[in-house]
Amino acid sequence: MTPRKSMAWFEAQYNNRQRVTDSADILERWALASALVRERSNCHLDLRYGPDPKQTLDVFTPDPAFAGGFAPVLVVVHGGYWRSLDKSDYSFLAAGFTDEGALVVVPNYDLCPGVGIERIAMQLTSAVAWAWRHAAEHGGDPSRIVLVGHSAGGHLAAMLSCCDWKRVGKDLPRRLVQGAMSVSGLHDLAPLRRVPFLQADLRLDAAATRRLSPIHFPPPRSPQTLFAVVGAQESEEYRRQNQLIRQAWGARAVPVCEELPGCNHFTVLHDLADPQGRSHQLARQLLGLRWYSGLL
Repeated sequence: MTPRKSMAWFEAQYNNRQRVTDSADILERWALASALVRERSNCHLDLRYGPDPKQTLDVFTPDPAFAGGFAPVLVVVHGGYWRSLDKSDYSFLAAGFTDEGALVVVPNYDLCPGVGIERIAMQLTSAVAWAWRHAAEHGGDPSRIVLVGHSAGGHLAAMLSCCDWKRVGKDLPRRLVQGAMSVSGLHDLAPLRRVPFLQADLRLDAAATRRLSPIHFPPPRSPQTLFAVVGAQESEEYRRQNQLIRQAWGARAVPVCEELPGCNHFTVLHDLADPQGRSHQLARQLLGLRWYSGLL
């Protein structure tokens, strides 16, 4: 029989800021790079998509060289264990994609413990619906919406890829999202109940963990796919979480399930920001941009 793991073990597996000793420096660099992107980009900040306090989003429009056609739309969902960080911390991801012809939307959402994860997911359905309804006003193609989420954002992107959009709005198409990528995503919330610093804010019970875990959802309808990537230097649990969604949904729904060499929980986003990065090229593939390398 496998010995039962202690709460201290789960804490060590899921406390990414403690695992990555320079995480504070990395987060500071994200903030500085993001501020520079907002300063230099053609962007529209703090547009409201709903009535709740943090229901705002930022829109980064494509390079003018791509004017004349509707751009694919990349919705970036920030991480932070549903309890921290902000859309402004993730602006730095927009530049590489707008340079390549995509419209990038980065929504905020209210945080735990002020709201629960279920409320956050519902808020983000409104953000994606906003993107569908308003993309054309900013040069985007509402028929080409792709989600990318990091960490808790990866969990939310996986959830949203299964959404019945007709229940969100009668004007919405049933297949609103064309594809999604979960970067270091959390697909089974059950272990988080054994992580004290998280459970204090998330307040998950057994029913909620099952209801909110994408591994218990039916996979998205074909031909929509989810790509799942994780840093090869991340914890055993994060790498297991990445595999879980492939095991639950199958290779048709999750054709890409990879570990990115040399990446930890934070530097995995540097791979996404880098035009030569594997995850960046996978995102390009989902968006249908004109070129990408690193074929499946």
